[in-house]
Amino acid sequence: MVACIMEKVTQLKDQGNKALSAGKIDEAIHCYTEALDLDPLNHVLFSNRSAAYAKKGNYENAFQDACKTVSIKPDWGKGYSRKAAALEFLGRLEEAKGTYQEGLRREPNNQQLKEGLQNIEARLAEKMMMNPFAMPNLYEKLENDPRTRELLSDPSYRELLEQLRNKPSELGTKLQDPRVMTTLSVLLGLNLSGMEEEEEPTPPPPPKPKETQPPPPKEEDLPENKRKALKAKELGNAAYKNKDFDTALKHYDEAIEHDPTNMTYISNQAAVYFEKGDFQKCRELCEKAIDVGRENREDYRQIAKALARIGNSHFKQENYKEAIQYFNKSLTEHRTPDVLKKCQQAEKILKEQEKLAYINPDIALEEKNKGNEAFQKGDYPVAMKHYTEAIRRNPNDAKLFSNRAACYTKLLEFQLALKDCEECIKLEPTFIKGYTRKGAALEAMKEYSKAMDVYQKALELDSSSKEASEGMQRCMVNQAMRNDSPEEVKKRAMADPEVQQIMSDPAMRMILEQMQKDPQALSDHLKNPVIAQKIQKLMDVGLIAIR
Repeated sequence: MVACIMEKVTQLKDQGNKALSAGKIDEAIHCYTEALDLDPLNHVLFSNRSAAYAKKGNYENAFQDACKTVSIKPDWGKGYSRKAAALEFLGRLEEAKGTYQEGLRREPNNQQLKEGLQNIEARLAEKMMMNPFAMPNLYEKLENDPRTRELLSDPSYRELLEQLRNKPSELGTKLQDPRVMTTLSVLLGLNLSGMEEEEEPTPPPPPKPKETQPPPPKEEDLPENKRKALKAKELGNAAYKNKDFDTALKHYDEAIEHDPTNMTYISNQAAVYFEKGDFQKCRELCEKAIDVGRENREDYRQIAKALARIGNSHFKQENYKEAIQYFNKSLTEHRTPDVLKKCQQAEKILKEQEKLAYINPDIALEEKNKGNEAFQKGDYPVAMKHYTEAIRRNPNDAKLFSNRAACYTKLLEFQLALKDCEECIKLEPTFIKGYTRKGAALEAMKEYSKAMDVYQKALELDSSSKEASEGMQRCMVNQAMRNDSPEEVKKRAMADPEVQQIMSDPAMRMILEQMQKDPQALSDHLKNPVIAQKIQKLMDVGLIAIR
């Protein structure tokens, strides 16, 4: 009776193996499950079913079966390899590394575990260099450093950390935030805050060696089946270059027959279908190539290449959301400039499409009317909220930006008011309220000289504008009565981004120092129109005076 059961288990296992090799994954899982019903402590069956679940993309079940394999047979290296592979698929790289290490403690000479550990360590190292915010002990490291300990009590800071952890591509847009520079100093062990101070010149670092892959084994050292596969691939590549796609596919098929464990041949077939415009078939083959590559511990660069090709196929069909998804998967495996650029391009297009799809002038008008009602009641935050939604619904309506600028001015957010006024003027250069509201914001900031220039432009558009003429008169009076202390003048001037840029220019600093020592040098510098314009700006804000 027992012999009969074991014979049935073996038969089901063989059927499952055959189905799995043929790509009939559901059939394979069914066979392994039936066999396990008869022999529930068979570690090989759990291992095989784990591989089948992984091929199907059901990585959680693959992980559960791998765990069962290890618990039944803790001294069997392949069980740890299955478990680690499932953890990799689930993105739990640190746990995968620990599993490989545990497996090697049990079976120190297992080559598959050694290669798996090397591969996962390389991925973790690259991920760490690519995104320091992804380190597992992030919060612990920040908590232990006095520079960032207090920042952790701010919820917005923790939100920023999570944003950079999940989307490292946004780091470039956050570098102006001093908290980000401080955090990078702590995480990378560098003093980034003092980088602008004058220091002794240091020799440039040696050029970074190009990333090279280990040389492939010599052809004569390969088994006969692999030698035949390589020759078939070379014939396929030659046919591919000549656009003879049918012949190329035939040779790649031959290569796969000789060596079904090498994902490159399947990936090459996918490239053929990409060129033929059969993107669905291209994606199917890429997915198959990735499964084969994962199963056989292929270099993660090859996995990344196949994922990028899936992304490119979606990009070609203008499925930008799916393209971004696969480009990001590729970048997680291996970061390359080409894929990053293509991903950013897809993100830009998708963002623009979503923005255009959101436009609705009728809804914009409703939101504008709600904003007007709130503004009249003095509820400026609510008014601003409605004007913002109206702008999103109709971003080409200059009056909406003018209305929101009025809200910002009431809320004392003058820089934001100026930004909206500039957008208003850009959209409709003859709309006088754009100028009068810009003048009012500058006047409130005590930038009387700038405000008068803006009011003058408003009067050129409409000489009868009472708002512009009264604003001009107020600014003239306030400018004449101004008696600010040097500290107030400097503080106000340095709040101006244009002044900040001028004062941070080493060449301008040297010119100003020279003017202090030798006033006669001024006439020479004023001959240069660019420098003259910058000096005039510094005079206008009161930072320098010419006597």
